[in-house]
Amino acid sequence: MKKGKKIWTIVAVCAFAGAVICILFMLGDYLSKKGAEKEYEAIAKMNEDDEKERQEIPENPSEETKKELEIPVDFASLKEMNEDIYAWITIPGTQIDYPIVQSAEDNAYYLNHTAEKKESVNGAIFTENYNAKDFNDYITVLYGHNMRDGSMFAGLHQYEDRKYLEEHDELIIYMPDAILKYKIFAAYLTDNRHVLKYYNCGQDADSRKAFVRDILWQRTMESSVDSDAPVNEESKILTLSTCHSTGKNHRYLVQAYLEEKIE
Repeated sequence: MKKGKKIWTIVAVCAFAGAVICILFMLGDYLSKKGAEKEYEAIAKMNEDDEKERQEIPENPSEETKKELEIPVDFASLKEMNEDIYAWITIPGTQIDYPIVQSAEDNAYYLNHTAEKKESVNGAIFTENYNAKDFNDYITVLYGHNMRDGSMFAGLHQYEDRKYLEEHDELIIYMPDAILKYKIFAAYLTDNRHVLKYYNCGQDADSRKAFVRDILWQRTMESSVDSDAPVNEESKILTLSTCHSTGKNHRYLVQAYLEEKIE
């Protein structure tokens, strides 16, 4: 065999092998996404009888009519599945309706593991262990991937439309013993700073003042911010964080303040 022909044969074999590897990688990625999709469908089905109730904004009962609090999430079954599941997020009128998890040991674990602890690029909706699980921190950050199929926190990008924010400004967190009602007041593209570390986890008033100031001062074309929102350094602010098409140096944030806690 001539030298030139041999080289081209090697190149062709390498190209073919590379194509096969690429196809296998894409297939694995596809199967991983489909597996996660079926898993979250199963979790949703487990709680589907309560979905309509979760999508309704709960009213705080008066003292005269107060009764045992009804939580429209089967936390007992969810905890049997995974002890790390501790809450549930719902934004009425959207596809965001997921369990919330937190790993005590590894803050990056749920970047590539589902709520059932299965390895997947979809990951889960999670908080880091810098935050308590009772949502009593002044600054709480929830993370979720911006999936191309619209799942997880991809729906947050709908808030790039200011009208959408006005029409979908309610957010609810369900816990086993309480319901937290939030009002969404800000959505914008920002840098990839670690919010909790940058603002000292909101542990002092000055950090919290800077946090609120930086939110209200957002003035970019992509921002939707209610500058009249009743927020200050004493507000409990929930930040939903996802990635953006501009790349790893940016994050898209949707933020809400706690209006009411029903126990």
